[in-house]
Amino acid sequence: MQLYPIHAGNFKLDGGAMFGVVPKSLWERTNPADEKNRIEMSTRCLLVEEGNRLILVDTGMGNKQGDSFFRHYGLWGDHSLEQSLAAEGFHPNDITDVFFTHLHFDHCGGAIKKTNSGILAPAFKNALFWVHKSHWNWATQPNAREKASFLPENILPLQKSGQLQFIEDPGPFIEHTPFPFSIQLIDGHTEKQMLPVFKYKKKKLLYAADLVPTVGHLPVPYIMGYDTRPLLSLKEKERILKNAFAEEMFLFLQHDPYHEMISLQNTEKGIRMENHFKFKSYFGP
Repeated sequence: MQLYPIHAGNFKLDGGAMFGVVPKSLWERTNPADEKNRIEMSTRCLLVEEGNRLILVDTGMGNKQGDSFFRHYGLWGDHSLEQSLAAEGFHPNDITDVFFTHLHFDHCGGAIKKTNSGILAPAFKNALFWVHKSHWNWATQPNAREKASFLPENILPLQKSGQLQFIEDPGPFIEHTPFPFSIQLIDGHTEKQMLPVFKYKKKKLLYAADLVPTVGHLPVPYIMGYDTRPLLSLKEKERILKNAFAEEMFLFLQHDPYHEMISLQNTEKGIRMENHFKFKSYFGP
């Protein structure tokens, strides 16, 4: 198995929403805000090469939305999904599977593109799209609080494509999967978010997705205002971080533009970052 970090683009989100009840005077120490109170975010995906399969974990937000959408989310930098795939020698048509941690727009938007004729179509025409069945039901019948994150133009074309596949195991840990990795299911952020767990080059790696979006979110009480069940997020984060430290697991951070992969240490204040690494610098090409 070979893993490749894939940088699908950078954007910004309101810092208060990203840290919930935590005062700005605390969270801005690690995540400084701009004049609109937005913090810098990445959409870092992971490509898994195993035999004749190429599995892409999440797809970023894509580029099919209008200018006002992208102005609101403050796109910055020059990363894109297709360019990052090309830099590793791959084309979207090479992807055999797309694995969604969940269907919020910044995780799945890049899976659907708008053609020159204005039609919404899969960006990966040869891929199967994998989502948890309970999360699919949640996303297609969204609650009012989360509705703005589940965009129909990202989700409904997946079903129309005929390429949609469901994972139905209730977890919370799925060891025997259709993939060369196991899955940790969590429900605090949204129903049945799926976190891949890899055994890679004699190390363990957790794709942290929205459980720990940035290094600044390592303290257990630092829970996003977007989480639908924040008290459950507290329990899930504490349990998973303790386990990750005990197993000397790395965290692969999806939304931190400046910390790609981190190791953990146990301090008097709880689990914190020990060191941070560029994925390729640590594991090699």
